[in-house]
Amino acid sequence: MLFQIYGDGAGWQLLGWVLVFAGLVLANEFARRTKIGGLICFGAIPAILTVYFIAIYICAANGAEWALNNDTYVHMTSWFHYAKLYAATAGCIGFMMLKYKWGIGKTEWFKVFPFAIVAINILIAVVSDFESGIRGFMAMKEFGDRWWLSSENVWLYGGWWNWVNGIAGILNIFCMTGWWGIYTSKKHDDMLWPDMTWCFIIAYDLWNFEYTYNNLTTHAFYCGVALLLAPTFANMFWNKGGWIQNRANTLALWCMFAQVFPLFQDASRFSVIPALYSDGFMDAAVRPTSANPTMQGVIAVIALAANVICLAAIIKRAKQQKKNPYKNEIFTDQKDFQEAMARAEV
Repeated sequence: MLFQIYGDGAGWQLLGWVLVFAGLVLANEFARRTKIGGLICFGAIPAILTVYFIAIYICAANGAEWALNNDTYVHMTSWFHYAKLYAATAGCIGFMMLKYKWGIGKTEWFKVFPFAIVAINILIAVVSDFESGIRGFMAMKEFGDRWWLSSENVWLYGGWWNWVNGIAGILNIFCMTGWWGIYTSKKHDDMLWPDMTWCFIIAYDLWNFEYTYNNLTTHAFYCGVALLLAPTFANMFWNKGGWIQNRANTLALWCMFAQVFPLFQDASRFSVIPALYSDGFMDAAVRPTSANPTMQGVIAVIALAANVICLAAIIKRAKQQKKNPYKNEIFTDQKDFQEAMARAEV
């Protein structure tokens, strides 16, 4: 079992997952279908939140009680959360520039932006994975176990799985092909990347789930399952070729929600902890006495294998087609690619 979902609270936990999944799917539809929806989600709301975050930290520095006890200040202080929020939001804005052909979004060279911003987001997570691996190694030397307490007062268990998954993340960057194969949909509601087919999506989802399972342990049920499945679900059924836009939109929106309402995941009837915490609880004030990292290791190996297979297939296709897989599209024979191109304005 990946997560501890049982007992009287299981119904609430499953309801929470359904609410998050459905909310993300609907929020993505609102953000992608109109300019005003996108501007509200990735312009107005982030601007308001930035003022709010700055106010919290200024007031906390001056000893204001409301800021010192603010949930965002207490529970969401990690550099990773802010980096992820603003990197994802930057991606959403860049994708809007491409699909609506705003400013540099009209130029050919800017088509490489989706690759660049996705690579940056992956590298942010890879650094975080490696950090956890290092902290786990240091804890083993000092305490005889791999537990280390994050800046957000969450006990994490760092080990070889972090290094394996970090390598999988680096490989995943090279699994993105056809960097300049970026299109606007005929309805102008989507930015399409047709060569980003199911091959990449599966490799990415496995790697990213393991990342959350390793490093965002108390949030992984939502940001590692619901958040990953929402854009994949949309891409599978009605938004072919739009996966990366779906992913950026849902990630940015989720980060905004989680940054302001962290207790939804951390301390409510909807909270879910992974199998790692074999003591059955996670108390920041008490160092855990045991751990069950089995699934961390299993999923890390699966994620690495998926990315190795995906990259090997890309290399094989590139040789067969005599193409540079990053300058050219190489999955043109796949149904996913063809359905996405049928939606594209060319």
